[in-house]
Amino acid sequence: MSDLALSRLTPTPRLPALFVGHGNPMNAIEDNSYSRAWAEIGAGLPRPQAILCVSAHWTTQGGSLAHVGQKPRTIHDFGGFPQELFRQQYPAPGAPEAAQETIDLVRAAHIRPDEQWGLDHGAWSVLMRMFPKADIPVFQLSLDLGRSPRAHLDLARELKPLRERGVLIVGSGNLVHNLMALNPGGAAYDWAQTFDEAVKARIAAHDAAGVAATLDGSRLARLSHPTPEHFLPVLYPLAVADEKDELSFFSESFDLGSISMRSFLLS
Repeated sequence: MSDLALSRLTPTPRLPALFVGHGNPMNAIEDNSYSRAWAEIGAGLPRPQAILCVSAHWTTQGGSLAHVGQKPRTIHDFGGFPQELFRQQYPAPGAPEAAQETIDLVRAAHIRPDEQWGLDHGAWSVLMRMFPKADIPVFQLSLDLGRSPRAHLDLARELKPLRERGVLIVGSGNLVHNLMALNPGGAAYDWAQTFDEAVKARIAAHDAAGVAATLDGSRLARLSHPTPEHFLPVLYPLAVADEKDELSFFSESFDLGSISMRSFLLS
């Protein structure tokens, strides 16, 4: 790390890191067990200087981007939902200084600045429940789908110093996510429960490399994640954890049979 690294950010006590299973975009406006859990978690967190969100819904190829805009737009990246959902706005300010520190900090990959993105629903649907005043600066880091899970872990480990500079690191995805196997009103599939429990066990063992290895191309992994983008965000809070952190799970259930809403806090 260079002498100038993190020079723009004020040192703080170490902030928590967390992973949120965001699931259905309607959780942003519905009063349910998930939205209530997000509100409860947010109310119990120390106030960050900035929030870094790694969402399943910003993917790139051939490199990672960090949004450096001053006023990130609210992106409604979905279709077929009620107009009320499309009317939602999360007008949080951007965090260009924290984003630039992130770019400077990472050596495992070349991260480029971006001014076009904003906040996709993997970010704002959760943050509007956790921090409803929308007064904390937020920026996103994209997921480069050209990188292996282990390479994402290597990149994410370099973000750890941000926790001691007032940055709350949030991964937003789902531990199981198969939209082709939705089962509204039905129980979770056996394969979904098996994969979810296997990942939970490795998280509980603080085995970040083991979690990354679960996306191994097996039939179980392919069923649980036909595409990897909802899995990869879990690696970011795990990568910045250390032995001082206490782990707690919340929202430990399935929605629509094939979406794990399991979430966790490291504090």
